[in-house]
Amino acid sequence: MNLNGILIAAAGAALLGGCAIGPDYQRPASASTLPIRYDQTSNQTAVPVASQWWKLFGDPVLDRLVEQALGGNADLLAAVARMEEADAAMRETGAALIPEVKLEAGASRTRASTATATPMPPGTPVLRDNRKAALTTTFELDVWGRLRRADEASRAQALAGRYARDTVRLSIAAQVSTRYLSLRALDVQVVAAADSEASQSASRKIMQSRLEAGAVSPLELYQAENALAAAQAQSASLRRQRAQVEHQLGLLVGQPELALAPGDLEQLPLPPLPPPGLPSSLLEARPDVRQAEEALIAANAQIGVVKAALFPTLSLTGSLGSESKALNSLFSTASGTGSLALGLTMPLLDSGRHSAQVDQATARQRQATADYQKAVHSAFKEVRDALVEVREDAEAEQAQSARLSSARKALQLMRVRHEAGYSAYAQVLEAQRAEDEARQAHAGTRQARLTAAVNLFKALGGGWQENPPPR
Repeated sequence: MNLNGILIAAAGAALLGGCAIGPDYQRPASASTLPIRYDQTSNQTAVPVASQWWKLFGDPVLDRLVEQALGGNADLLAAVARMEEADAAMRETGAALIPEVKLEAGASRTRASTATATPMPPGTPVLRDNRKAALTTTFELDVWGRLRRADEASRAQALAGRYARDTVRLSIAAQVSTRYLSLRALDVQVVAAADSEASQSASRKIMQSRLEAGAVSPLELYQAENALAAAQAQSASLRRQRAQVEHQLGLLVGQPELALAPGDLEQLPLPPLPPPGLPSSLLEARPDVRQAEEALIAANAQIGVVKAALFPTLSLTGSLGSESKALNSLFSTASGTGSLALGLTMPLLDSGRHSAQVDQATARQRQATADYQKAVHSAFKEVRDALVEVREDAEAEQAQSARLSSARKALQLMRVRHEAGYSAYAQVLEAQRAEDEARQAHAGTRQARLTAAVNLFKALGGGWQENPPPR
């Protein structure tokens, strides 16, 4: 084939490059069968929620802990490194679409033997010098779209890496917030247990004095001592739990020696809740759902990559340079060299290896489809669960508030009756126990209500807005 024929063939291949083997991506239809809106929504006023949703709790300590975790958590650092690796792989794959040009240069000197049986022709030099410099290129003509499908797959994988990083960020922020709320709930419970312990200690002293005065029997002293021991054990258990939660926070934020002063859970405001009729399309904003879809897009594109291997591969090679025996004439017009060639390779007999690769890629695409559908359905379930938690925990907190108020009034009345001699000390202890339990339960439901808000933020991908970002 002459040079003109090669150029014509290359031009024809370039025109054919508009098509690409393999299926074009279409979002699975089953992923769009979810209800348009959630059935459990709040009746409160709609308030847009930003991505830094943890700041809605109005606690600077929580803000600082989340920022520290997002800046130094080991899991997040690893996710960022994987994202950077995927970005680099995308750039590498995309570079294959552009011809690679290399510079080749060399110099050589050869000496011919004068002692051979066949004498050299007259005038043949014994020493020969040769210098060469050329630009060379080898370029695969993407007739069947193999390189474009590979680029499509690598871009989707790079996006999946970014969404994986965002998923880890969201998970870390939720974990830190949940642990912090647990710590603040334990602060309330520790204070309540300490108050109970102080009250029981005072009661024991009073019973001891009355026993010495002969006003009460030893039974009431034993009851007071038993109640004091129980309060001391409860205080120790709660302090242990608080220390363990504090250690977990230290691990999340990358500060093993983290120490936080006690705080008040009641001071944390309730964050805004979603408006009525929240659209289920907000699931598209969840990074794990978008990660699963990008993985599906990559798997779909890989089918085209392996299918293209069943067709001929056309490659264009060329060089342009100069060659001369003397360095001073290397770049003269007479020393110019050049070549252009078109090559073709295709499988003829591979014992089904390429078709097996196509079947593998197709099976991986079906796996990715199933994973994406599972991610969508799981996300929808998590949002529904979180909405139920928000609603029911709010009602539970109201009920526990009423219970605590009644328990405090009952304890106050029982102490008055006991002082007046109308009630036994055992009844005072029972009222004290009921008040302690009510304080502990109220702190627990307050924590559960705030944690439900965290779970809802996480389930919705870090917040909600009327129009989720496009893919």
